[in-house]
Amino acid sequence: MLLRFQVTNHASLLEEQELSLVAADRHPERAEFPSPGGGEFAVPVVAVYGTNASGKSNVIDSIHWMRSAVLSSFRRWDPSGGVPRRPFALGHGAAERPSSFAVDFVVGGVHHQFGFSVDGERVTEEWLYYYPEGRQRRLYERGADDRVAFGRWLTGRRKLIAELLRPNSLYLSVAAAQGHDQLGEVFRWFRSGLRMATDHDFSQRLDHTVRLCLEGRGGQESQPVLDLLRFADLGVSGLEIQDWDESIREDHQRITQALREALGDKVRVQEDAKHRVRVEHRTAEGVFPLDLAYESSGTRTWIGLIGPVITTLAHGGVLCVDELDARLHPYLVDALVGMFQSPETNRTGAQLVFSTHEAALLGRNVRTELFRDQVWFTEKDPLTLATRLFPLTDFSVRTSADNLERRYLGGRYGAVPHLDDDLLREVAVAFRHGGGREAGKAAEADEGRAPGAA
Repeated sequence: MLLRFQVTNHASLLEEQELSLVAADRHPERAEFPSPGGGEFAVPVVAVYGTNASGKSNVIDSIHWMRSAVLSSFRRWDPSGGVPRRPFALGHGAAERPSSFAVDFVVGGVHHQFGFSVDGERVTEEWLYYYPEGRQRRLYERGADDRVAFGRWLTGRRKLIAELLRPNSLYLSVAAAQGHDQLGEVFRWFRSGLRMATDHDFSQRLDHTVRLCLEGRGGQESQPVLDLLRFADLGVSGLEIQDWDESIREDHQRITQALREALGDKVRVQEDAKHRVRVEHRTAEGVFPLDLAYESSGTRTWIGLIGPVITTLAHGGVLCVDELDARLHPYLVDALVGMFQSPETNRTGAQLVFSTHEAALLGRNVRTELFRDQVWFTEKDPLTLATRLFPLTDFSVRTSADNLERRYLGGRYGAVPHLDDDLLREVAVAFRHGGGREAGKAAEADEGRAPGAA
């Protein structure tokens, strides 16, 4: 269960920004789950709205980066390569300021708080607290000199782990690699309890869906996968799953290695899925499989989401999706959000955090109603171009009477583009005077030019 997330100086998020998943109001029709101690309730869904380039994807990316640092800083980061962070790039001095991340979450039925700060070279601070019986207990604190102060509640080989600590690795990452039981539970929350769905991890998500299908063959475990495939009305009756030919896998590995040797270890090469997936379509003449590459982007997106969605709903945890509506029909987005919102399908405390443009989710013609404490906005500061993240609860909203969709699109809450109609009129004038035709001729001339010609 995720309660709060804070970030400073990552990508467009320059000043400290907080995303809260704590309910401001109680709504029995949605799947709310109490935090330890019962003082707060976590909401099952949070939507982040904003214009293009307003920074809403960076909210998701900052969660992804924090997760990646926990999972990879010790095992994969170059020991002498510093910290591969992405600070704010549009201001003087921002690159010298540290980037900070902090998260409040529940693991093992206990509230935990973990956070760290990094600059371009090292981890400047790191901390982990937990709250048994509602009282803060220190597990460890780390300073800029890499000295780690331990609380008496942290057991195990804590000093040995500190001796293995590098300036650019997190103590939590080292502890997990050394098999520390107590901290390993926290590490596993980042690995399995916090899931991501972005354009960069499609092959892993596809493998997730395939794994559920393979594990369920001969039983009922794969039935939810097939049900969701058919529910989407994509004309899909099933999946045909085969192992890749070994020669194809070897060719991909050779190409990947050549790219890394040419461009360096930091190059990101998207891995192929572990299996060849063909999508089965049933017609009056029989079943016909098509390679996944020939399917629509919406079909591929849906298949890649099914695995993470089912696992998150079945076992709990948090699923963060960037631009949930990008390739899916609004009805399908509405239904997916409703699976997390409904107490009938969400019985494990699962949570969905997503960025979107789909304003229809705020309207009245949807199955799933999002309440005011589930809607957040991103907006660019006109002077600094940094992102500001703020909730709908900052505004006076009569949920039962106000049409949130109409008010949002009308600019009542901000976070909508300010389109300059004067510029469109100037474009129209340019076309009337042949400007468009001249630009077209120049483009055609460039396309017809021989490669390498000046």
